[in-house]
Amino acid sequence: MTSVTHRPTWTPWLYLAPALLVLGGLLVYPIWQLGLISFFRYTQAQVSGGEPTTFQGFGNYSALFSDPQFWQVLLATVLFAAACVVSTLAVGCALAVLLTRVRAVPRLALMLAALGAWATPAVTGSTVWLFLFDPDFGPVNRLLGLGDHSWTYGRLSAFLLVLLEVVWCSFPFVMVTVYAGIRAVPAEVLEAAALDGASQWRIWRSVLAPMLRPILTVVTIQSVIWDFKVFTQIYVMTNGGGIAGQNLVLNVYAYQQAFASSQYGLGSAIGVVMLLILLAVTLVYLRLLHRQGEDL
Repeated sequence: MTSVTHRPTWTPWLYLAPALLVLGGLLVYPIWQLGLISFFRYTQAQVSGGEPTTFQGFGNYSALFSDPQFWQVLLATVLFAAACVVSTLAVGCALAVLLTRVRAVPRLALMLAALGAWATPAVTGSTVWLFLFDPDFGPVNRLLGLGDHSWTYGRLSAFLLVLLEVVWCSFPFVMVTVYAGIRAVPAEVLEAAALDGASQWRIWRSVLAPMLRPILTVVTIQSVIWDFKVFTQIYVMTNGGGIAGQNLVLNVYAYQQAFASSQYGLGSAIGVVMLLILLAVTLVYLRLLHRQGEDL
């Protein structure tokens, strides 16, 4: 009996070639330029051609890591992103469970409202939230009896206000994804847990969460990447980073260094650091998926 030898074929790569070319142009080349500029002294003088570019090696990175403000902004970014991720997952998962408990009309209304929030541009959503919490004309202060309290004046209150807006525009992705996962769970499993006397919280913790682990992993990593790169909400709602930069995150900090201070090399170095952090998160995500595949 003759054995059939499967030879590698280039056909799949030919189909993937157009997409790979587009991704290469949109991702690889900009990342290459970002890394290249981070090793040079690149200011407005070099951009205008007044002075030649000077190779600095790791000089920009040395200046960045020796700056105490960078570490303060990095810590604030990590804490803010973590708070956004936890809050988004909590709201999204809770509403996903709620969707399974309500009738068709309320479910449709909630889905449409959530998708409307998701589709709202970040600048528009940030402006609306600023109006809602405006100390002079906003309805929130009137309802809470806070008078002319300014939410953007204090550091924590400004971060809280931005967090609310980020959660508002991010939870629909978690809600829809988790709801789809819950609907795929066999009804017999949930009925058996309910007959055993398990509460809704116990059903979620002991039945749904383990079965939805791959989906929860995906939405968690996606939320980490999105919330770590928040720029528009912070920039718009805190007027560029808050009073004396008290509400800076890495994206806004990089923008200030690159464009406001014309330190393009330093701003590129911040961008490279952010890229490496997000790559590390992505590798953790891929590792978790690999382990889950082995468990299955």
